[in-house]
Amino acid sequence: MANHLTPEELSKELGIDRQEVIKVCVEEGVPIYQGKIDKTLFSAQLQALGALQQPH
Repeated sequence: MANHLTPEELSKELGIDRQEVIKVCVEEGVPIYQGKIDKTLFSAQLQALGALQQPH
């Protein structure tokens, strides 16, 4: 299974909007290299964001 996906592929796989994928990458510094995003790194960043947004 591929680990580097286009924003479209990543949005389909994770069930979020393509624009949201790109927004997270830009705001959180997740690199987009030759039009592809590291799925593991992106997922880890989403988890970190989720942990920050949850009330303690």
